Amino acid sequence: MRQCGSLTARCFTMIEIFLVFALAVGLGWPLGLYLARVMRGDRSRLDAVFAPVEGAIYRVLGVDPARGMSWRGYALAFALSNLVLAVLVWVLFMTQAWLPFNPDAIPNMRWDTALHTMVSFLTNTNQQHYSGQAQLSYLSQMVGIVGLQVVTPMMGLAIVVATLRGLFGGRQALAHASDAGVQAEGAPRDLGNYWVDVTRATLRFMLPLCLVWAVLLTSQGVPSTLQGAVSATPLDHSVEMKEQKIPVGPVAAMVAAKQLGTNGGGWYGPNSAVPLENPTPFANLLETLALILIPVAVTFMVGPFTGRRKLTALVFGSMLLMSVLSTGLTVGSEAYSSTRTDAALMEGKETRFGASDTALWTALTTQSSNGSVNGMHDSLAPLTGAMAMINMLINAIWGGIGCGLQQFLVYLLLSVFLAGLMTGRTPELFGRKIEAPEVRLLALLILLQPLVVLGFSAITLAIPSITGNSNPGFHGISQVFYEYTSAFANNGSGFEGLGDATYWWNLSCAAVLALGRYPALLIPLAVAGLLARKRVAPESAGTLHAETPTFAMTLIAVIVILTVLQFMPALVLGPIADHLTLSASAAPALSSPAL
Repeated sequence: MRQCGSLTARCFTMIEIFLVFALAVGLGWPLGLYLARVMRGDRSRLDAVFAPVEGAIYRVLGVDPARGMSWRGYALAFALSNLVLAVLVWVLFMTQAWLPFNPDAIPNMRWDTALHTMVSFLTNTNQQHYSGQAQLSYLSQMVGIVGLQVVTPMMGLAIVVATLRGLFGGRQALAHASDAGVQAEGAPRDLGNYWVDVTRATLRFMLPLCLVWAVLLTSQGVPSTLQGAVSATPLDHSVEMKEQKIPVGPVAAMVAAKQLGTNGGGWYGPNSAVPLENPTPFANLLETLALILIPVAVTFMVGPFTGRRKLTALVFGSMLLMSVLSTGLTVGSEAYSSTRTDAALMEGKETRFGASDTALWTALTTQSSNGSVNGMHDSLAPLTGAMAMINMLINAIWGGIGCGLQQFLVYLLLSVFLAGLMTGRTPELFGRKIEAPEVRLLALLILLQPLVVLGFSAITLAIPSITGNSNPGFHGISQVFYEYTSAFANNGSGFEGLGDATYWWNLSCAAVLALGRYPALLIPLAVAGLLARKRVAPESAGTLHAETPTFAMTLIAVIVILTVLQFMPALVLGPIADHLTLSASAAPALSSPAL
């Protein structure tokens, strides 16, 4: 009977996995086509609704929407917008007790926690060293948190759109392919207008989608109110607690933004494991689908936006293959772990979802740089946790909105360079040669990840007084390594058990969050700006064709070599050693005649 029930559960899990991927592709394709039209600035029937609002925003900002920007101008506008938002949100968190919409009388945040929280949400990471329902007012949640959850993913999308324009010679070259070869070589190229790209993407794409998801989640019972905490009387009258305060609020809007925007930060501390954030099977399906919906749509945007349909096939095909393999290994490692027959398997997991649904969510939330959870990742089987770390180290399976594709383009450029060297051809992508200045910038970006993640992990583990982990063994190494990996990948999930609400963790993670976000977006933009200035070389018999299945496998091999292998010692010391320890302790029990 147990085997029969286990087989049925696995069948349901397979059906759910197939359904999530089918819906993501089925909905992502038309969304991607629409997103391409939005980012190209095509005329639309919706202009009557959105154009007046956009015009008002441009006037307030003092922006000329027709004026293009070089890569330096684009990067400067991005940095300026982030700086302004950083100051406003940091001050908001530290003064929330004196501001309206605070019915539960939440006090001001301590400066270091406010700083970490601001940087975390500004970088589209949503790593939480606080518990939202207890430490943030409604105003902080609605304006500071949800505001950043809506706009920061669109900032990442704008940067990758500008990068794509640069790789193809600039906005004019994309709009008029015949002009690509006659632009003056070495002159700066127009990569678009940052303020226009962010405004259009936010108003025409992100907000309408969030509205639809919020309504659907509200229909499933996710709270959507401005009233204060609700009082409830426990059913068991023998307990000492005679009344319980249940925090509510405008939760549905935040959950919609956190899931769709690859954000991940929840209204409640335990995130989507809380029934109020994730009350029904349909709500769980909606939130699971939302983890990868927009990242999938961005891959479908690439072809129509650039005019190269085969490029979509390369990007989507590579990401889908890595996603399917990662999901299968993650769900399988949890189903066949050394703790699968132990009652402890369900520790940290919601019985409503079970181990397999938790593993599925884990796979997709770390593939997409989302970071939300419907179970505690600290309670996963060691190899399941290892797969979550590998997903974040790659950070380009689906990745964050814009950021995932940006990281994929980095791997693409490096793969073209390496393939060109191996075949004796001059490395070039889309007719533009990849030379020493571009490779130096890309190498700097690749080296930054191990230097930052391993460096901070080593310092933290070397000083026990600042480590704050709940496990001194191999699992303790995993807790620390996971936290910094998650911060650098702008994911935000964690191996809870860390005492991370300290000055060290707040300040060190804030630094890692910024180092993982800004160089990863701006260095590829700079590379694209340099490539855009170069003359397009005509295709010949010696041209390397990147949009082929053979090159896709080469690209995936380069990704594995550059990420997984260089972090193998850390994975061996953490989750792999943890797995071997548990397997060794479980072996005598499994071989006992009594069993």
